[in-house]
Amino acid sequence: MCGIVGYVGAKPAEGVVIEGLRRLEYRGYDSAGIALVDAGSIVSDKRAGKLANLEKAIAESPLPPVTTGIGHTRWATHGPPTDRNAHPHVGRARRVALVHNGIIENFAALRGRLESAGVEMASDTDTEVAAHLLEEQLETGVDLTVAMQNVCRGLEGAFTLVAVDSQDPDRVVAARRNSPLVVGIGEGENFLGSDVAAFIEHTREAMELDQDQVVTITREGVAVSGFDGTPAEGRRYHVDWDLSAAEKDGHDWFMRKEIFEQPRAVADSLLGRRGTDGLLQLDEMRLSDQDLRDVDKIIIIAAGTSFYAGMVAKYAIEHWCRIPVEVELASEFRYRDPILTSDTLVVAISQSGETADTLQAIRHAREQRSKVLSICNTNGSTIPRESDGVIYTHAGPEIGVASTKGFLTQLVACYLLALYLAQVKGTRFGDEISQVMDQLERMPAHVQSVLDKAEEVYSLARDHVGSRSVLFLGRHAGYPVALEGALKLKEIAYLHAEGFAAGELKHGPIALVEEGLPILCVVPPRGRDQLHDKMISGIQEVRARGARTLCLAEEGDTTIEPYADVLITLPQVPVLLQPLVAVVPLQLFACELATQLGHDVDQPRNLAKSVTVE
Repeated sequence: MCGIVGYVGAKPAEGVVIEGLRRLEYRGYDSAGIALVDAGSIVSDKRAGKLANLEKAIAESPLPPVTTGIGHTRWATHGPPTDRNAHPHVGRARRVALVHNGIIENFAALRGRLESAGVEMASDTDTEVAAHLLEEQLETGVDLTVAMQNVCRGLEGAFTLVAVDSQDPDRVVAARRNSPLVVGIGEGENFLGSDVAAFIEHTREAMELDQDQVVTITREGVAVSGFDGTPAEGRRYHVDWDLSAAEKDGHDWFMRKEIFEQPRAVADSLLGRRGTDGLLQLDEMRLSDQDLRDVDKIIIIAAGTSFYAGMVAKYAIEHWCRIPVEVELASEFRYRDPILTSDTLVVAISQSGETADTLQAIRHAREQRSKVLSICNTNGSTIPRESDGVIYTHAGPEIGVASTKGFLTQLVACYLLALYLAQVKGTRFGDEISQVMDQLERMPAHVQSVLDKAEEVYSLARDHVGSRSVLFLGRHAGYPVALEGALKLKEIAYLHAEGFAAGELKHGPIALVEEGLPILCVVPPRGRDQLHDKMISGIQEVRARGARTLCLAEEGDTTIEPYADVLITLPQVPVLLQPLVAVVPLQLFACELATQLGHDVDQPRNLAKSVTVE
């Protein structure tokens, strides 16, 4: 998500920090800011919008030529993208300036304590809480490093914090828990950054930190410790990438980088969703429990990849909540005279929050007095603003045009919505909802286990460089996965690809099957409604006609082995949650095949990241 830069050295910090932020612009952001330490005081400026707005403000009111500073480009989570919510944030006495990436889950309780003690908050963010807590610690006489250790032990969630103390001008202190941070090691100067792109122009010597560690940089060196204060060591390495590769974390494409970011993205999308009482909480819901209890029909509207996430949502909502769900293409919705009432909930799924046909569809729904809830990745965008409630996916910026982590986090948001509705309507007991949430919270590790087998999928893709057509089969929640796998291949490999519900094969599509045709088969987990056995029957049908069956099936499923020419194993997960792991090999397959074909994976022909025309 956000871009972070920290610097201590001999150069003017302003130039180093602004340059670093510019090199992190690819990460996406909606505001930017800088803080410098000058003769016992914090000097800062921050502006909503692009980095150019901050640079213009600095040009009009120059900052002092000091040599310690931090900077930030923000991707809004708590609070809209405004000047007051931009980072850095300062403590009440302006002794501390702090920037932050991630989400502090228990910020509401911490904010309440601070406000009861008379602290007036200057922003809507969770970040500001950490600045005040750091300042409290410094007032006890400890230094910034110890203060950071003490504060972090009381924080919940995933975060990177970077801070400076006006009374200690020669150090920058940072902390990391499940959020990106890397140290740049120079001569007489040291750096911090969200990734190495922030400082690659100055040094190629870097240090990686473990979880729950604090790092202190000065001109003279770098010191690492645990949150408990015990000394630790970072892992040093040499960066031999150029700037373009550094932005991609060493990957050849942003899309491939974003595929590998999915464990973290799924974890971020789950942060803060369960309260201390164990109940689900969706902070931006804005629809009352009674509003939701009155809902008697749900219509999901979306386009492209988001439409397939909506199809998965239909399975989950109907199963857990017993509410009828329709899934509509946004571009068709208002032209078919849909039946809408005040008890209809329209769910709009859009990564950018600016998708034109989805926006027009929700405006039509609101004219018909229906309630609108949006699922979106971009805080402050138009669709969330015009909705009655929103679930933000917290995927962070996605640069590749073909969505990957955007899709997985939309799936998580759909599951959260389904479980929240079940909680409000009482269609599932609390322990049942908690069990599913426990399963969801294990998903980042499951996704990582699939990514660990990426080379198997790459080899499979290289074997099919000569294929001109690929089919995808699935059943139940695997059917939308098949559609999404086919879409990825169309988008970036420019191949004919179709996804089908496996039971529909005999109603026409089986005519396409010929000798050697590759068919990717998403096999449901065993043990529910004969789905697994029915899928095997479909695989036998196409294999008997010469197709090459490439099967994705859960670990331990030996019954599929006689019918799979190639078998890629998936973690054992419930059938409704299988899309989170089953789609990942299909993303890898498309990415590698497109690479082998020589295509521009990040910017495929004729496509745009956000479709802002109908």
